[in-house]
Amino acid sequence: MNVNDKLKELNITLPPVATPAAAYVPFVRTGNLVFISGHIARKDGKPWVGQLGKTMQTEEAKQAARSIAIDLLGTLQAAVGDLNKVKRIVKVMSLVNSTPDFTEQHLVTNGASELFSQVFGDKGAHARSAFGVAQIPMGACVEIELIAEV
Repeated sequence: MNVNDKLKELNITLPPVATPAAAYVPFVRTGNLVFISGHIARKDGKPWVGQLGKTMQTEEAKQAARSIAIDLLGTLQAAVGDLNKVKRIVKVMSLVNSTPDFTEQHLVTNGASELFSQVFGDKGAHARSAFGVAQIPMGACVEIELIAEV
C-alpha cells in the first residue's frame, strides 16, 4: 500500500519540520540512511509535560509517543521528499521521563513503534531501545529519535 494512502486512512496529517530548540539540525542524510534528531512530545503546540510514575500514566505517555512518531514522519518526509522512498525504519531510541521505580518505558514506546508498523507494514518493524531518564528538555514526558533507510 502507498504510504500516503495509509496516512490518509489513519486520518494523519503530517506536520512541517519543527525549528530546532538548540544547536542541531532536524535530520542528517548520509548515504542511504537518514538520522532524525530527537523530537519531544507536544500537545496543543506546547511540550507535553509529565513524569511517568509520578504525574503521568503509561497509556497517556503511549499516546504522547504516538504523537512524536507523527512528528518524526513529518521530518522524515521533509528529508526524503516522499515517504514511499523509505525502505525500512531501522532504529528507534526512546527516552521516557520517569521516576526510578517506573519500569514500563517499553510500553510507552510502543505508541511510536505500533504507528510505524501501521504506516509501513513490515518495513516499519525496527530495532529499538527505550530508556528511563531523570528529565527531558522542557519537562517533556517522552523524546524519540529515529534512523531510516531510503
